[in-house]
Amino acid sequence: MPQKTIPILETKRLILRGPEPEDYPNFKATFASYRSRFMGGPLNAYETWMLYAAEIGHWNIRGYGMWMIHDKNTDETLGMAGGWFPAKWPEREIAWIIWPDKAGHGYALEATHAVRRYFYHDLGWDGAVSYIDPKNLDSIRLAERLGATKDKSAPSVDGHDVVYRHPSPEALASSQIGDAIEMEISHYADPMFKPKGYALD
Repeated sequence: MPQKTIPILETKRLILRGPEPEDYPNFKATFASYRSRFMGGPLNAYETWMLYAAEIGHWNIRGYGMWMIHDKNTDETLGMAGGWFPAKWPEREIAWIIWPDKAGHGYALEATHAVRRYFYHDLGWDGAVSYIDPKNLDSIRLAERLGATKDKSAPSVDGHDVVYRHPSPEALASSQIGDAIEMEISHYADPMFKPKGYALD
């Protein structure tokens, strides 16, 4: 069902809005960079333009899609998070990417937690997966922090990715996963919080 108006989602630090033309330069720079190596990149200018057009068109075709993540205070874009379900993909995916210079501040966790809640509560999804390159350790850790677990029996997109299955709405509501995510997000929102070790999205 086509989505005529893309909903705006807000969290403590972020505003999530649909992709606009003015957001394209950051998207182009990221998908032309090494950071996109686990998402089909780096891409040339034509490939990047086609992918961005697909991001916008996905909303009209599927009725949901990827939001652009904005800093609530500065309005600068930080990355993208949302739903992705191209033709012939096995299942609906929850996906994310953070611009290279914005990683390590918990933005992907905060944004993805919000979009999953929207898909579950507002659109009635009964679950979702994330397709992740097995070498993309940061995204695997993030999926696990969101409560997703590796599903070895699920079909992959192209045989080169692993499938992480998100907990169902019922499992999420009846466990401590949601509370743990909220607690971690609150730590990242604390200006005194200086995490050591891995710089996690």
